[in-house]
Amino acid sequence: MTLQICEIFASIQGEGSAQGCPCTFVRLAGCPLRCRWCDTAYARDGGETTAVGEVVGRVRELGLPLVEITGGEPLAQAATPALATALLDAGLDVLCETSGAFDISVLPAGVRRIMDIKAPGSGEGGRMVWSNLEQLKPTDDVKLVLADRRDYVWARDVIHRHQLEQRCPVLLSAAAPLLEPAELAAWILEDRLPVRLQLQLHKVVWPGEDRER
Repeated sequence: MTLQICEIFASIQGEGSAQGCPCTFVRLAGCPLRCRWCDTAYARDGGETTAVGEVVGRVRELGLPLVEITGGEPLAQAATPALATALLDAGLDVLCETSGAFDISVLPAGVRRIMDIKAPGSGEGGRMVWSNLEQLKPTDDVKLVLADRRDYVWARDVIHRHQLEQRCPVLLSAAAPLLEPAELAAWILEDRLPVRLQLQLHKVVWPGEDRER
């Protein structure tokens, strides 16, 4: 089986519950979404056709026990579950970051899923597969990136209505430069919202980079 690979590299995990940990990233190419603040537009198309076994070999050569499958949108490729299985079989701790626009149950048990619920301000709010929420486990993360107060109120309602904090960690991020993190932090404190404020650590460590490194 093959996948379209944009890049494979070692870096520091910038988001999620594993934030700050050394991690190998397998970035798949291709994404049917067009989020307003996408910071990986270079991965929307193209990529190098690569066999699953070759991807696993390149990941093992980088020598890190943590690996994240990301994109693009990794679940848009049919071979992604096979890649995740092969990485788990290699003894690696596997994360998969997905938009929530595809069924996350196709991923094998053992994968820690980071699911992005698209707020209205993203322009892709209608793409969410809401049944994915029933699949969430305590080892997963839910991420919501917000552009303004309207997005925050919407996110607050989603969190309360689905009791997301009882399913897994819930992470709120401010979409730069549309919303200041301090403003988002003030709203979270005002509402005593059971979430974690998330900053993109890789952009703090390597400011001004046009892509992750």
